[in-house]
Amino acid sequence: MGKKLTDAQIEAFHRDGFVSPIDVFSEEEALALRARLEEAEAKWPEAFEGAARNNAHLNLTCLDEIVHDSRLVDAIEDLIGPDILNYGTVLFIKEPHDPGFVSWHQDARYMGLEPHVGVTAWVALSHSNDESGCMQMIPGSHGEIREHDDTYGETNILTRGQEVQGVDASQAVSLTLRPGQMSIHSARVIHASQPNRSDDRRIGFVIQPYMPPNVRQTIVPTGAQLIRGTDPNGHFKPLGRPRSDMDAGDIEVRNWVNETWSDILYHGAEKRRDY
Repeated sequence: MGKKLTDAQIEAFHRDGFVSPIDVFSEEEALALRARLEEAEAKWPEAFEGAARNNAHLNLTCLDEIVHDSRLVDAIEDLIGPDILNYGTVLFIKEPHDPGFVSWHQDARYMGLEPHVGVTAWVALSHSNDESGCMQMIPGSHGEIREHDDTYGETNILTRGQEVQGVDASQAVSLTLRPGQMSIHSARVIHASQPNRSDDRRIGFVIQPYMPPNVRQTIVPTGAQLIRGTDPNGHFKPLGRPRSDMDAGDIEVRNWVNETWSDILYHGAEKRRDY
């Protein structure tokens, strides 16, 4: 039995490459976080456009609180140990009836992080189900890194529209979450999500990845936050927590991190998009 996860949940993660659902926040807490996020969106819409949805935890306190919440981090510790870095975050917001989707892919393929031992926490701030376009996982697919094709599909919301070919979608498991629950998946597992066919936004906040400090960035130097324990390796520039919402200095830090991410995620690509 771990700090947060049961033995069965830990076993499921190692067997399948993911574990879900995990209770973190109450539904009331999650809806209050959503309200704070949408208030910030109304006040600073530029902070939710294009690449600005990457690493918004560096300039929005409501997202920073999620990243550091002990109920969430305890589950991460159960899987990767007591020394924990956060590499970054992404807001995946699908508007009602939006055709945007995520193709079958592995996070580790383009992130430049070695070894591939990081884990992604996917936190639901709205209902995430088959109608709203929840994540789908291929159990046991967290072995080798597969080749990906860069499609740059217009409605594919991944950076390069990267896609693993030949995936048997009939094996997919849908990760249904209520607001306040999360899933955790390996950086190597094959996963995707479909368009949002519901009447509400599907808001997912992704911490990607939490990782032990032995991980290195192999393409371009960048930063990371120390979340728990110690960082004896110092492979990343230390990043602090936001002083207030949209503090000018914090925005500069976020912009620098996002510039390094663009160089990493589009390394070797034929073209770049603004996310």
